[in-house]
Amino acid sequence: MPHDHGPHDHHDHDHHGHGHDHHDHAPKNFGMAFALGTGLNAALVAAQMIVGVSAHSMALLADAVHNAGDVFGLLLAWVAVVLGRRAPSTRRTYGWGRGSILAALLNAAVLLVGIGAIAVEAARRFGEPGAVETGPVIWVALGGIAINGFTAWMFGRGNDDLNIRAAFLHLAGDAAVSLGVVVAAIAIRFTGAEWLDPVTSLIIVVVIAASTWGVLREAAHLAMDGVPRRIATGDVEAFLRSLPGVIEVHDLHIWGLSTTETALTAHLVHAAPPAEECVLVACRELSARFRIDHATLQIENERLASACRLRAADVV
Repeated sequence: MPHDHGPHDHHDHDHHGHGHDHHDHAPKNFGMAFALGTGLNAALVAAQMIVGVSAHSMALLADAVHNAGDVFGLLLAWVAVVLGRRAPSTRRTYGWGRGSILAALLNAAVLLVGIGAIAVEAARRFGEPGAVETGPVIWVALGGIAINGFTAWMFGRGNDDLNIRAAFLHLAGDAAVSLGVVVAAIAIRFTGAEWLDPVTSLIIVVVIAASTWGVLREAAHLAMDGVPRRIATGDVEAFLRSLPGVIEVHDLHIWGLSTTETALTAHLVHAAPPAEECVLVACRELSARFRIDHATLQIENERLASACRLRAADVV
């Protein structure tokens, strides 16, 4: 029940209202997609490595390295989704949801390191070109298009989740990269221009880097408790200020608990507390409008607000 309370600091105040509307924004169950994607890509990596070495195709080996990174990334994302469904505990009161952010971050970082190695080897191949056996390369790359296109399609329904989107982008990128390998192999077959193989490898590096950088940047942003990019802080603050009786909003914080769940805390200065209905309306609308399902709101009157050391915008 609402009650009056004395001046407070950040660690010693009562939350005047804490509400959740339990809209289910948790990740969908992609268990089958993860199992098929991991198994098919592991088989593809083995085939690409064997044929890439025997056929002297740097482009195919580059694609194999990328696919190996995707197998690791899929396993990591899968573990994060499973952990994210575990119930909160007394030691982890928000559960394991942040694991999905760490998975997306590590996934992107590993891929960027991998493409660095590809670029170095491709540059070496310009000075030491080798004869490419295009037939096996074309067939294996066509298999890569089919496998990666199919698994990307299975993850296409989860693009709101950064962790799932990272998996989708990597798999869709792999399908495009495999297409590039096919085109390069056909061109080499008819022109004899062996330099097309390392050139294709470098193009693959650029494609992977471009698709991965955005995921890495967004995952790092969330890992630093940044506001999820789909939410405009100004819009949330304007909504809270528009609530009946609210004359001021301060100490507003919004951050991602996972790649799908968002939390918010704020102090609302109310003209005539107590204001239970104000809190209930706010929590319901924050969930419906902004998909913020973990909202903690403290109601203050003007006297308490004047004593709140967190009232200044530059104080955390």
